[in-house]
Amino acid sequence: MINVALAGLGTGLSLIVAIGAQNSFVLRQGIRREQVAVIVLICAGADALLITLGVAGFGAIVRSAPVALSVIRWSGIAFLLVYAILALRRCVQPRKTDLQSASSTLTFGAAVSICLALTFLNPHVYLDTMILLGALANSYGQSNRWWFGGGAIIASFLWFCGLGFGSRLLEPIFASPIAWRMLDGLIALVMLAVALMLALS
Repeated sequence: MINVALAGLGTGLSLIVAIGAQNSFVLRQGIRREQVAVIVLICAGADALLITLGVAGFGAIVRSAPVALSVIRWSGIAFLLVYAILALRRCVQPRKTDLQSASSTLTFGAAVSICLALTFLNPHVYLDTMILLGALANSYGQSNRWWFGGGAIIASFLWFCGLGFGSRLLEPIFASPIAWRMLDGLIALVMLAVALMLALS
C-alpha cells in the first residue's frame, strides 16, 4: 500500500511541477508574501477535490462532455491573454519594486478570483487530475486506488506549500526593480505560451 501511495506521490509531482500559469502566479505572490496561505490552500484543495473525483470515477463524465471542456478552454485562453497583458505592462513600466509598492497589493478577493480562474479555466487540470490520475489510480484496483490518490494529493500540498512559502527565500533577489520586470516578463511569456497551447490543443 505504501508503494502505491509513493507511486501516486511521484506521479502527482511529475504533473504539477512543470512551470505553468498557476505556478507562476503562486511564485509571484509567494515572493511578495501576499495572500499566500489562501492561494496555496485553493490550489492544493482544488487538486485534492479533482483527484478525489477522478479516483471515484468521475473522469468518464469529463470525457463525455467535450462542449463543456471547449467552453472552459476558450474562457481560459481569454483570461490568460488578459493576465499576460497586465504582466507585460508591469514589465515595461519602470516603478518601485513590488515589495515596496503598496498600491500594487493584491486584495484577498482578487487573489481568490485570479487563483480560481487559473485553476478551473484550464482544461488540462481536468485531463491531468480527473482523467489521467483517476485512470492510473483505478489501475491499481479497488482496494489500492485511494492509496494512489492519497499520494497524489500529498504531492500537491507539498508542492504548493513549498512553492508558495519557500519562494520568499528569493526576496533578496527581488529587492531590485529589474528582477521584478524580468519575472513579470517571464510570467507574460508563460501565460501567452499556455494560451497558445490551449488554442492549438
